[in-house]
Amino acid sequence: MAKARLSMRKIKEVLRLKYDCAVSGHRIAHSCKISRSTVADYLERFEKAAGLSWPLPEALSDEELDKKLFPPGT
Repeated sequence: MAKARLSMRKIKEVLRLKYDCAVSGHRIAHSCKISRSTVADYLERFEKAAGLSWPLPEALSDEELDKKLFPPGT
């Protein structure tokens, strides 16, 4: 059974804590009330997504970010 995705707001919070605040994955998981493996999965998706860097461009919509993090077929 597939896991439900986090809200885009929570995904962006994970990214903000990692890249703006240099918080560890363990502390991000605790702060966001999600598992450490979920944090690792989202950070890996972000790092492997083509054309993404932090901070995110202002013009990048939530829908576009979702498509980059979760391309069709994944």
